[in-house]
Amino acid sequence: MSADVYQTECVVIGAGAVGLACAAALARAGRDVLVLEATAQIGSGTSSRNSEVIHAGLYYSTGSLKHQLCVEGRRKLYAYAAERNIAHKKCGKLIVATNTAEEAQIAALHKRAQENGVENCALLTAAEAKTLEPNIKCVSALFSAETGILDSHGYMLALLGEIEAHNGALALNAPFIRAAKTADGYEVEIGGEAPARIACRVLINAAGLDAQRVAGDIEGVEDIPPLVLAKGSYFGCAAKPAFSRLIYPAPVDGGLGVHLTLDLGGRMRFGPDVEWLDHNEPARVDYTVDLARAESFYDAIRRYWPALPDASLTPDYSGCRPKLSGRGETAADFRIETHGQPGLVCLYGIESPGLTSSLALAERVAKLAE
Repeated sequence: MSADVYQTECVVIGAGAVGLACAAALARAGRDVLVLEATAQIGSGTSSRNSEVIHAGLYYSTGSLKHQLCVEGRRKLYAYAAERNIAHKKCGKLIVATNTAEEAQIAALHKRAQENGVENCALLTAAEAKTLEPNIKCVSALFSAETGILDSHGYMLALLGEIEAHNGALALNAPFIRAAKTADGYEVEIGGEAPARIACRVLINAAGLDAQRVAGDIEGVEDIPPLVLAKGSYFGCAAKPAFSRLIYPAPVDGGLGVHLTLDLGGRMRFGPDVEWLDHNEPARVDYTVDLARAESFYDAIRRYWPALPDASLTPDYSGCRPKLSGRGETAADFRIETHGQPGLVCLYGIESPGLTSSLALAERVAKLAE
């Protein structure tokens, strides 16, 4: 361990979309920022293992952080992407009811969308839905025109460019070890090939799946919320693209159902499903996609796309949700905690819609860090 202690004003732990957005907000405000990333590249965790969907904000309890930050963040994200030429597309989405029992869920989502101030949502009949997407099968649908897709890696590169343009810095292969309180803030110990100690006034824990572990190694932090892990697998599709919009079923326990998303080239992919893990250790997550899970995907997809060809699904990738609620429980909100310590902000449970919310979330964090 180097005897030198380097000085900076703000340290952000985690170089995913949320950590980079927080660092950019701090740098934009004229503050010295260092981002610590344990791996060899930015966005290698949850930020690179998701659907890359820009959510409208209609799923979340009215008044919750997820609701407020998703709606605000979505508007900011579209503007940010347009201003910086980040690839994105406001393609819209259909949330479909495939039987009469699901129509009540769709109607409830429409009501919540109105309560949440989500623009351009409309209930459609089956005929109206088929006018938009001729290959769809449903009894009714909710159309969300504000939903879109984003090149998440391009977005993170833009945030990093903004950080560096404001004299911020990124340290890769720099895992967080621990942080001790000092009279002026914190002394942070980092490991890796070049171990060092960093003195800072502001410490932001945006470590995603590792946020709870990181918090446990910050002196004086107590009452850390428990972590619940839910893996989600995605399958690609060899069939010719049959839809021009995203297609979502009615929500399921722990997620939004096996939905059809599109990449910016129009390629279809399906997922994620929900696989509750029997442990809460991110390092133990096996990201291999089990081909046997395809059987349940075929069943789920054919409820709204009966023409899905046999043997057309191929394992693609998987991700893991850092949840704060378990199977059968009401979905937990984001948690933004200072743990009663000036200069400290810890972010917990930043699953979907974390990518969409990232710019709005970063503004909240920057204000807390003042």
